[in-house]
Amino acid sequence: MSDCCIFAGQGAQVPGMGRDFAEADAEVMSLFDAANSVLGFDLKKICFEGPAEELTKSNVCQPAIFVTSYAAYLTLQKRKAVSFSCAAGLSLGEWGALSAAGVLDFESTLKVLEARGRFMQEACEAEPSGMIAIVGASAEQLAALCEKSSCTVANYNSDAQQVLSGSKDAIASAVAIAKELGIKRALPLATAGAFHSKFMAPAREKLASVLDGIEFKAPKIPVLSNITGKPHSSDPGEIRALMLEQVTGTTNWAADVACAKSLGCDRFVEFGPGKVLSGLIKKIDPALTTLNVGDVASLEAALAAL
Repeated sequence: MSDCCIFAGQGAQVPGMGRDFAEADAEVMSLFDAANSVLGFDLKKICFEGPAEELTKSNVCQPAIFVTSYAAYLTLQKRKAVSFSCAAGLSLGEWGALSAAGVLDFESTLKVLEARGRFMQEACEAEPSGMIAIVGASAEQLAALCEKSSCTVANYNSDAQQVLSGSKDAIASAVAIAKELGIKRALPLATAGAFHSKFMAPAREKLASVLDGIEFKAPKIPVLSNITGKPHSSDPGEIRALMLEQVTGTTNWAADVACAKSLGCDRFVEFGPGKVLSGLIKKIDPALTTLNVGDVASLEAALAAL
């Protein structure tokens, strides 16, 4: 089998995440301690103990999921060195994939994600907006829904599931319009705002100056871009530009999975809390194999399968 490592996105967070990895390995514990030093607040305590409402804040959640996912990746590699054919992640998870591929170091990724989360939260608070999950819509129904509601596609998760972003009023109208169009399900999401849309333009602008001070290197393995659905180039400047575009642009997870398959990957190992990406992969292609490394128990199961 050929393996792709994948990294969880925002929304997967849960109090207690990463704790058993850290308690079992002093090197992993030092990752959380290093994160505290870099960030200037007690990320470790929030990850291990909560409260959930603090962990949900974007400037906390994004580095928290990254550190937990990186800890899971490091723990697996220490137990059994796995040569992954490529790496991918959804939204903030793409930063985890870049870090695993050596494009950014651990501390730089932390700094980027704290700033990214903070700027996105500020954009959410500046203008009321939201997101809505759409299930079972045809391409024609989806296009009609976007046109009539003024929403835009934020995420192509699979052929059967997309997420739209828009103003609060647009999201509210999308629920009624989806019903009129005969769409199977339209579910408003409990997000802080309209991620991956024009509403995040202020965050993108602020993040640009942060990324200018971060060193990007060529990836050691292919890293799949949410924006293009293809591997990032070896040009650090092009990677930086696409990661900026990702803040306001549509993420296409379905295309990333298709690309990984074209590269020969038939097994996906998800690092970090939850199993959201694994679930989406199974919807895209039930024949693909998925493994999860989110805690010590799932690590042991993954090791037995690899």
